[in-house]
Amino acid sequence: MLKRISIFSIFLLATLFAITTFAKSKLQYYETRVYSFKTAAQKTIVEDYFKNAALAAYNRAGIASVGIFNEADQKDGLKLYVLIPYKSLEEFGKIGAKLSADAVYQQAAKPYLDADHTTPAYERFESSLSVAFKDWTTLKVPTTTSPKSERVYEYRLYESHSEAKGNKKVDMFNEGGEINIFVRLGFNPVFYAQTIIGGKQPNLVYMTTFDNKKSRDEHWKAFGADSEWNRIKNLPEYDHAMTKNETHFLTPTEYSQI
Repeated sequence: MLKRISIFSIFLLATLFAITTFAKSKLQYYETRVYSFKTAAQKTIVEDYFKNAALAAYNRAGIASVGIFNEADQKDGLKLYVLIPYKSLEEFGKIGAKLSADAVYQQAAKPYLDADHTTPAYERFESSLSVAFKDWTTLKVPTTTSPKSERVYEYRLYESHSEAKGNKKVDMFNEGGEINIFVRLGFNPVFYAQTIIGGKQPNLVYMTTFDNKKSRDEHWKAFGADSEWNRIKNLPEYDHAMTKNETHFLTPTEYSQI
């Protein structure tokens, strides 16, 4: 009995330490939503919801720089990607109650919130929550100046075959210096984060931005030829750290704040 209590106490202390460490580190959290639609009319309802109701409500709640994106090639069907940054888990936990208490939001969001079951606003949406890397603690709005219709926002998801290797891939970005290469080569990163709730686990996600597709291709060509990248990718500690790369090319909507 004493042994069981001791083990439980150690586990509890370790959990509290981890939570306290995250709280002190001021890492942002990111909710990523991917809406799926059967029709263009559904997509219009959800776009109008974010443009006319949700974005302003999130901003009133203290949440800035919400990103709304279309998938450029629509390879997975008709989608809308939404990226919502939170300063803390507490802020994430309270946003639902804040939206419920926001009368202006409730009125403006009626077509979305009160959609009938015979004419739903979407087929479904999938949501994940990730925490920022320690070497890239907050979202950065890109400095691209080209028209939004021409920009390429590259959203990548890297899967690993185990939690240990997933953590190693995160280390590769931080201690290994992969983030530094992206910055040095001008990839204009928005965020880097490790998924803590969501599908396809374990994984990490990140977003980089470019003026256009040609610029994107040139940057990745330079990355592949970079001597520092070719050094760290062959280090034994990062061997098989990533097993699958899922890439999505996104275009920001005109009302997106990123």
